[in-house]
Amino acid sequence: MKILLINTDDAMGGAAIACLRLLNTLNQTEGMEATMLVQEKKRDNPNVKAIAETWLQKKLAFERFVRERLYFKFQEKNKEIRFAFSPANSGIDISEHPLVQEADIIHLHWINFGFLSLKSLEKLFTLNKPIVWTLHDMWAFTGGCHHSGDCENFQNSCGNCVQYLKNPSPTDLSNKVWQRKSAIFDHSLRLRSGNGQQASRNNITIVGCSQWLSNRAKKSSLFKDFSVKAIPNPLDTNLFSPQNKASVRAKLGLPIDKKLILFVAAKVSVIWKGFSYFQEALEILKVQNSHNQEIELVVLGESDAETIQKLPFKAHALGKISDVNQIVSVYSAADVFVTSSIQENLPNTIMEAMACGTPAVGFEVGGIPEMIESYKNGFLAEYKSAESLAEGIKWVLFEAIHAELSSNARQKVLDNYSEKVVVKQYLEVYRSLVAQVS
Repeated sequence: MKILLINTDDAMGGAAIACLRLLNTLNQTEGMEATMLVQEKKRDNPNVKAIAETWLQKKLAFERFVRERLYFKFQEKNKEIRFAFSPANSGIDISEHPLVQEADIIHLHWINFGFLSLKSLEKLFTLNKPIVWTLHDMWAFTGGCHHSGDCENFQNSCGNCVQYLKNPSPTDLSNKVWQRKSAIFDHSLRLRSGNGQQASRNNITIVGCSQWLSNRAKKSSLFKDFSVKAIPNPLDTNLFSPQNKASVRAKLGLPIDKKLILFVAAKVSVIWKGFSYFQEALEILKVQNSHNQEIELVVLGESDAETIQKLPFKAHALGKISDVNQIVSVYSAADVFVTSSIQENLPNTIMEAMACGTPAVGFEVGGIPEMIESYKNGFLAEYKSAESLAEGIKWVLFEAIHAELSSNARQKVLDNYSEKVVVKQYLEVYRSLVAQVS
């Protein structure tokens, strides 16, 4: 069976990482032949193919990205949310691409930022091929936002988008995008193909990476009549596994005799990562805790010196690390992994940390409650409460039985997110779709 995975990128972001992991897992499965199609290839993976290969094609891809951003810039509420809303006005038609034509299953992932437009999606849907669409955020069933926050407009029809648009109204950009999606899902899937067969909703399965996201999709007006399932992202649990803490700390130049708190983000200043809550929680911890001299911080990802200097404990800023083996060592070196994200689906970082035996602390938001079980493999903090986050960090570091937490954290990943567990669920979806159209 030929599976074509489609994602904007093969290098940046959680969706790209998850898509690559699924690609590798499928190609290790008997009877599966998987390829990943991206806008522009960044990694050296022979199973990843790019739309933009020549200098001119890459320039055109960049131009599509710029057009998409400029189109939204004049309607955005402020620059902080500039990349959190995608109108999908610019994109490229890939429906005639040989890999698309040859595929038995088209498996969509994250396709924004000038890669596929709404018109591009319409072209794919009218091919009458089985489609799986894995959602890494809410964009597919909203009027353009990637996370709706407290807004529930997507359950009816989007509009009056006060969170993202400068001039919200019943017929604003979010409503126009929603109307366009509605037309595609309600009409294009029903168009007759060249052989006279009727295309239908049975040709497409929506997959949320978390039960939380799947439930949101089921409640949406756009996907309420579709088959919606929850399948997590896969993780190589042989690669992401616990290492000797003292050894990896020595290798990384980290102190052996300290309690290390790990924070990971591609860019810590991104508003959705909630770094201010993390910083406030550390300030609270410093006041309430009598073991401050034992605590140090490790920050993995892009950060500026001023931000690091403001933290109340000594911090080791490791910057960006691309070597996955070194990343595993960083996770293994920590005593606790903390995420203060205020918008999340099913974070790869939590999964990776727990697979390395490092308990996690995070807010009760998105799919995080499906991963972290308080007092068993970490601590689930009250949403946007720096006090609760501090309480969780303190409990994991100084009150819990660390060996039990560590063992439970890894077992959670083995039972729910290992490649073997996840690929089995996807194979069931693929085979069911193929059987329906054969």
